[in-house]
Amino acid sequence: MPPALGSRLPALVLACAAAGQAAASPATAPLRVGEAVLEPVPFTALPGFAGDDLAAALAAFRATCAQASGPVLAEAAPNAPNQDLSGPCAAASAVPPDGAKGFFTRHFSAYRVLRPNRDAATERTAGFLTGYFEPELDGSPVSTPDFTVPALGRPDDLVSLEPGETRPGLDPALRAARRDGDAFLPYPDRAAIEDGALGARARPLLWLRDAVDLLVLQVQGSGRVRLPDGRSVRLAYDGRNGRPYTSVARLIVTGGHLPLEGLTLARWTGWLRANPAIARDLIRRNASYIFFRIDDGIPEGAGPRGGAGVPLTAGRSLAVDATLWRYGLPFWLEGSLPDPDGGSAPLRRLVVAQDTGSAILGPARGDLYLGTGARAGATAGLLRDPARFVVLLPKPESGPGTAGAAP
Repeated sequence: MPPALGSRLPALVLACAAAGQAAASPATAPLRVGEAVLEPVPFTALPGFAGDDLAAALAAFRATCAQASGPVLAEAAPNAPNQDLSGPCAAASAVPPDGAKGFFTRHFSAYRVLRPNRDAATERTAGFLTGYFEPELDGSPVSTPDFTVPALGRPDDLVSLEPGETRPGLDPALRAARRDGDAFLPYPDRAAIEDGALGARARPLLWLRDAVDLLVLQVQGSGRVRLPDGRSVRLAYDGRNGRPYTSVARLIVTGGHLPLEGLTLARWTGWLRANPAIARDLIRRNASYIFFRIDDGIPEGAGPRGGAGVPLTAGRSLAVDATLWRYGLPFWLEGSLPDPDGGSAPLRRLVVAQDTGSAILGPARGDLYLGTGARAGATAGLLRDPARFVVLLPKPESGPGTAGAAP
């Protein structure tokens, strides 16, 4: 959920080279990202890699290359991996769709992301994967008895902080601030904003049915709003108040209101609407608050823009921890994808890091974008499972002259 969904971040260039496919020598320190160790793995060990629609992954990779994407790490460890994608990006433009497999295997090395402090190998390789989607909601350009809750535009005193960036006197845990002359203050939390703390700076873009619809929109980070005249308007993420995110669905479960088993988006949002007094308190306990803008620049049928600044592709766009991973990095996922009608199917897929979210923390944590509308939402609500993450890091020699070469 990304909750979705940060602004474009400046480019990252890290100073050390990536290891090759073979295991590192005893004298070489293993590559690390955050607390995770990266273990080299051959592409032949990735089940289903050759049979995946790698052309779709290549298209998503190319789209990300067109943007100046990539986070700045607060502190790059001496043995951090190379995440400079300039060589693969230059090479990708000349690769035909049927050359996608050769492109990825020629220009990247695969590394399984291993989490520390786990006794069993199966536990060390297991990360956690969730899903998110673009909701379709009803709304109005003006407040009416049926549409009473505003989706607010970005206030002009909001200062968003990049990963690792701080302001004097501000708690480093806060990711945004309020400018007050030459000083920076904590931005109001959700409850304060709902109680009018923004004053004239509260700019409604559209009006939604209720606080539950606004919560869904904010959790997902963007959405389409159908207006009474038949038009559809896309609201895109435009910053947040920087306060910590708390999952309202989790509060419902931990409070004993609903069981975790079978907890779908429709079920927990329905429960909130059926219990408005408790719902108001639970929603306000999520101090994080998302602001929006109207985005008219995306073609019909394309997904919302993610943190990398490009439209997301259903099933191929992954939200990652942007303090650890650069936008544009390919990831191989091994897990399962639930079916809203029952059961699940194996998930063996190459995806591209194109987004981030305040709840997406850690090197083996991802949020898979699943598309627009109710069915995508039903699938996203069910996807919260262990998964294996394999990151594809660029090889040092990668460049335009090797485009599409055989592995």
